[in-house]
Amino acid sequence: MTLLYTEVEEELRASVRDLLADRCGSDAVLRRVESASPYDMDLWKTLSREIGVAGLLVPEEYGGAGASAREVAVVLEELGRAVAPVPFLTSSVLATSALIGTGDELLGRLAAGEVTVALTVSFAASPYRPAGSVTVRDGVLSGQVRAVAGADVADVLLVPAGGGLYAVDTADATVEAVASLDLTRPVATVTLSSAPGREIAGADVRRALVTGAGLLASEQLGVAEWCLDTTLAYIKERHQFARPIGSFQAIKHRMADLWLDVVRARAAARNAADLLAAAPHIATDAADAAAVEAGELAAAVAKSWCSEVALRVAEEAVQLHGGIGMTWEHPVHLYLKRAKSTEIALGTPGAHRDALAVLADLPAPA
Repeated sequence: MTLLYTEVEEELRASVRDLLADRCGSDAVLRRVESASPYDMDLWKTLSREIGVAGLLVPEEYGGAGASAREVAVVLEELGRAVAPVPFLTSSVLATSALIGTGDELLGRLAAGEVTVALTVSFAASPYRPAGSVTVRDGVLSGQVRAVAGADVADVLLVPAGGGLYAVDTADATVEAVASLDLTRPVATVTLSSAPGREIAGADVRRALVTGAGLLASEQLGVAEWCLDTTLAYIKERHQFARPIGSFQAIKHRMADLWLDVVRARAAARNAADLLAAAPHIATDAADAAAVEAGELAAAVAKSWCSEVALRVAEEAVQLHGGIGMTWEHPVHLYLKRAKSTEIALGTPGAHRDALAVLADLPAPA
């Protein structure tokens, strides 16, 4: 196990960062979220087809890269740094993770960037609490799911129902975008009224949610790093009393504390990515089961810690930017909103700490 980045991961990071620097600057993101179409699907096509991020988790036999959670984590770090309005997390991480091991034909189409898929669960759904308000009878689905991320740009919906997972064409459902705190990641209400669905055998929705939560920590790391770097640059340039405000002892202490938090967040996120990458999709023996449990434990640690760090660093970034940090024109509010929304996404810090106590076999408080 190593928390260091490999040469391949750094090359992938450079490719994604260069593209985002060219196509996804803060001004472009602000214009995008003010438009009728918050997601940048042209950018997503370039990322998914030319750079190939859509198929990172897809096995090579289905046309994917056959990469691991480590490479996915690097992409998420960069997307977090840019608060990029693309459905990578929802389609290429959550939905794809649910399909791994099923051999379903959607895997090949995902790898090729032909379709975008959304796992139809609330974005606030916890991996440790059964999700599902949709009923199924003879392959026909009915019900409603609120706050689904990525549904409004998905071609196919993966809907948990009756203990299984069903693929539903988005055209057969009603998808209504609703107000979202995070303007760069809209959510929608999905209503199914006697919608035909195709059952996908062997899908593991809980495992997909655990994987998504553990890798979301890497996106939160990217958010925190941008906030820290941008704030550091600002306090070096902003002067009061003929001195940079960064020279004041109180500011130095605050920045040092934030730096330590981000360093710890990087360790937690990288550990989760590494152990999730090492965990087999199907456990066939005790060693496999132990690896899966280690991945779940690391995911719980990373999501609980990185959620709070990203929010704390984003809040401090707003404060330390002073008046300009309170304006719409400065992008820091987008990072604060992303940090706050992901804090409760895929399990709150408290839910993950409760799960961690069970996984680590800690005694319950008296």
